[in-house]
Amino acid sequence: MTLRNPPLREVHAERDAKFTEFGGWDMPVEFDSIRAEHAAVREAAGVFDVSHMGEIEVAGPDATALLNRLTTNDVTALSPGDAQYAAITREDGVMLDDTVVYRLPDEERTDETLGTVPAYLFIPNAGHDAEMHERWVDHRDQWGLDCEVRNVTEDWAMFAVQGPEAPDLVASAVDDGGPDVLELPKFSATFAPFAGVECWVARTGYTGEDGFEVLCPWADAEAVWALFADDATPCGLGARDTLRIEQGFLLSGQDFHPEEEPRTPYEADIGFAVDLDAEFVGRDALAAQAEAGVEETFVGIELLDRGVPRHGYDVTNEDGHVVGTVTSGTMSPSLDKPIALGYLPVDLTDPGTEVSVVVRGREKRAKVVSVPFE
Repeated sequence: MTLRNPPLREVHAERDAKFTEFGGWDMPVEFDSIRAEHAAVREAAGVFDVSHMGEIEVAGPDATALLNRLTTNDVTALSPGDAQYAAITREDGVMLDDTVVYRLPDEERTDETLGTVPAYLFIPNAGHDAEMHERWVDHRDQWGLDCEVRNVTEDWAMFAVQGPEAPDLVASAVDDGGPDVLELPKFSATFAPFAGVECWVARTGYTGEDGFEVLCPWADAEAVWALFADDATPCGLGARDTLRIEQGFLLSGQDFHPEEEPRTPYEADIGFAVDLDAEFVGRDALAAQAEAGVEETFVGIELLDRGVPRHGYDVTNEDGHVVGTVTSGTMSPSLDKPIALGYLPVDLTDPGTEVSVVVRGREKRAKVVSVPFE
């Protein structure tokens, strides 16, 4: 399979980054050390190239209606500059993906009968852009809605600048005359000039730290990256994974997958991203589950014995019966202890409940804990 390359693939290679395949992309997994990169984000600032994330633009008179029918949250609540986390579900309520939806400034149309129309940008996970573009186009046509759906994944590079020092770093990088991005509340965004380039800058992220995600035109990626790479530690996907596990954030394709790990938003503990007053695909199935309750839910697990939990390891109860599976696990760089995420029956999900994780064929004592891990 031919891998897709981010625009700065060779820039990262010249910096001796190590690469890995992720979602069909050849991405930097580590520059110097996952542990050092992880610590930089927790203690100062790190910058990630996340240009493998998808970008789909939807604009037109019926853009709001299309987004509202294909994501689980209430898109009508968004004003230009707002961001919203949501799931994308099929009819049975199983998650196909999770996403952040941005409401862009209204789009001016040359057709005087249309005037200005609503416009959105949503971010599918890596490798899902073609699938989501097709899904949006198919449903638009099926429902006879009037809007354009554009896959702009290879138009926009995306960098995440994260950490306690990241806000000041990003604010100082904005060109003279640009907005004060420090005034942006979390989950909001605006256009701002960086290195003479108009970028979409959002106070969002995937690490649990304050910071921003900056989208810039693909052709200008190197100039914008250079603004951050000297003052923030360049970080790869390895540190991104350990940071998000510590926070209990889902990873598409691993913590949920429509075939291999089919989960609803309620099972995945993101019921806050479901608005049952909206009429979206999967709404009826989720309403039924909300009323009946779930049988299993997503929890944090901390190992009490030595060992590192990994994806696919069994979780057992006190009788030695398999009751669940680790979907993500690592040795936490911040906490220096082994932690995991996975699904367990609801009667085993109270914090402090004792379970075991089978590591290399041996049961290791563990307990259920709340996330973020502490």
